[in-house]
Amino acid sequence: MDNAVALVEAYLYVNGYFTVTEYPVIEAMHKGGYRVATDLDILALRFPKAGRLVPGRHGEHHHFAPDPALHCPPDRADMLVGEVKEGRAELNRGARDPEVLRVMLARFGCCSAEDSGALVQQLLRKGAATAPAGHGVRLVAFGLETGDSRPHGYHVVSLMHVVQFLEDYLRTHWAVLRTAQFKHPAFGFLALLEKTLEGGHTTRENRHGA
Repeated sequence: MDNAVALVEAYLYVNGYFTVTEYPVIEAMHKGGYRVATDLDILALRFPKAGRLVPGRHGEHHHFAPDPALHCPPDRADMLVGEVKEGRAELNRGARDPEVLRVMLARFGCCSAEDSGALVQQLLRKGAATAPAGHGVRLVAFGLETGDSRPHGYHVVSLMHVVQFLEDYLRTHWAVLRTAQFKHPAFGFLALLEKTLEGGHTTRENRHGA
């Protein structure tokens, strides 16, 4: 998995999304055979009121609010079609191809084939649409460079913000998270750095105390 995609996947996971990364869209060729038309970097789905529960003997739990930068709707399911760039945050041609979006919407059951055309047109025109089932679908671009103005047609989140959010999340909830082992490559690496910093801080304190 691409490093930038892994970071975004960890960020969305922490914010309550289920994710699929680097999803291939296959098309039939005119002279027969098939080929991969494009890969969609990340698809993500979040149910409303998703949060964190930490069970305990006294029923303690923690509720986690999603990052405001994601603009998560509070009252309905939210599906993201995301593009991840190490440069400028933008959607490539594949992520704006109506046929690619129709295939994606049909594959994940967002709408019927009859409804997909109108839904795709709204998605491309406004960057967001509401499926017949009631959940939202949005286009989002992640990248290091976001530009000075909001681009037309999709939401943008900076990769710098993604990294800062994950680091802040780990520090804020470290008392709970420090006991866990994370297998996700990006989040696991950031957790390892936090453990290293914690160990270095403890070592320095002990050294000064001695």
